[in-house]
Amino acid sequence: MTAPFDMNDDSVVVIIGTGAGGGVLANELAQKGVSVVSLEAGARYLPDDYVNDEWEAFGQLSWLDPRSTSGDWRVARDFSGLPAWIVKAVGGTSIHWAGASLRFQEHEWKALSSYGAVEGANLIDWPIDAAEMAPWYDKAEEKLGVTRTGGRAGLPGNNNFKVLEAGARALGYKEVHTGRMAINSAENDDRMACQQTGFCFQGCKWGAKWSAAYTDIPRGEATGNLEVRERSHVARILHDDTGKVTGVEYFDADGALQMQKARIVCVAGNSIESPRLLLNSASSTFPDGLANSSGQVGRNYMRHLTGSVYATFDKPVRMWRGTTMAGIIQDEARHDPSRGFVGGYEMETLSLGLPFMAAFLDPGGWGREFATALDSYENMAGLWIVGEDMPQETNRVTLNADLVDAYGLPAANVHSDNHANDLAMRAHAYAQGKAIYEAVGATRTFPTPPYPSTHNLGTNRMSENARDGVVNRWGQSHDIANLFVSDGSQFTTGASENPTLTIVALAIRQADHIASEMSAGNL
Repeated sequence: MTAPFDMNDDSVVVIIGTGAGGGVLANELAQKGVSVVSLEAGARYLPDDYVNDEWEAFGQLSWLDPRSTSGDWRVARDFSGLPAWIVKAVGGTSIHWAGASLRFQEHEWKALSSYGAVEGANLIDWPIDAAEMAPWYDKAEEKLGVTRTGGRAGLPGNNNFKVLEAGARALGYKEVHTGRMAINSAENDDRMACQQTGFCFQGCKWGAKWSAAYTDIPRGEATGNLEVRERSHVARILHDDTGKVTGVEYFDADGALQMQKARIVCVAGNSIESPRLLLNSASSTFPDGLANSSGQVGRNYMRHLTGSVYATFDKPVRMWRGTTMAGIIQDEARHDPSRGFVGGYEMETLSLGLPFMAAFLDPGGWGREFATALDSYENMAGLWIVGEDMPQETNRVTLNADLVDAYGLPAANVHSDNHANDLAMRAHAYAQGKAIYEAVGATRTFPTPPYPSTHNLGTNRMSENARDGVVNRWGQSHDIANLFVSDGSQFTTGASENPTLTIVALAIRQADHIASEMSAGNL
């Protein structure tokens, strides 16, 4: 075993974050013989440590460092200190995700060309497209063991799905099934099949769901080329007089400031922490933050258009039994401006346990209507809406100098205002969700506002021209050749699909590029 690496070893690639982007990148590079140091702010939890209890698991896994919010979005009003529900642990939010693994549609890679200029939106086309990404998607689906791809069967449908499917068919929807999921429907990749326990968000105790925590990270470590330093909170990225990055300062588990030298630095801390780190790394050479000559670092924050529809019935559904995200309707994911908006949305089954349902069904208050809804919990079915939201320059992550974390570093402020396109899409989705359940005899329906649980995207976006974004087609900073972004913050636009599969595909592709550029002596 070659790891651990010396702090002064400037031949290593330092990766900040160990989730779907950083964890996969670390393993892919380690498998190619590249020396990698991964810095993870959180601790390490494995399936034996996960807890099948919503509140306890939330406390165990969540990123609860201080943050603030602003803007007209509902989350700022109801959950002002929790703009996003992400994981602080080895494996990152790949521990908490539901497992939905969908490819972008062809038109979504080219949003500006597909939709035209949308007033108030900062749309550009991705510098890559569906054809270029197809082989990388193949590799990602194989790595994740995605159902309904590569000859792998779909998961069985639980009651929550059966209700959704019956309503969808009654409305004439065609693209309805139990989803393309990174959850084993049969034993695969040394991991057992899904046991249908229903605690997908709390960490899969069976390891049936793919997570970097117990697949890519330990496999990378087994090569001897990867060292993971947990409880290592990165403070800033350092650079030399020529502007090349040279290393990373971080606070270790004891709160002591350490410095690891680096040949290349890859930032994969999720779309809030990644721009925060670049902005906190400002210097006299880069007064506006690293990689920010365009002024785009932190801008174009996207979180997908979200919302839920729950419905009660006269018979038990017990939606909590089985996979949390047990099925999908994809018909509305098309681009069809006749509906009054550009882009589209998916409808995916979702179940929350009673504690979370009490917190999230109606954050506005506990009236009689709310209490009687919870009385019908056993008879409830639910779906989540996930749609393409519009990037806006003013939706952004900035530093809040008045709010600091445990290390004295300025916290992130997340500002988001709804775009008119988002509001039109959400209204359409609520109406369709209600119609689905009413078609199968719902006694009541509850359209619910967005939760903090979301897909964080944008903020360090990929662009053809340096003035329009932060990184190029490889996730490489336009400004600094040996600085990369390796998470969802590099997304140019959000598409309507859950993003993890695309994050993983981009990470595999980026690892290939970095390794070949290192071999050629270009990096």
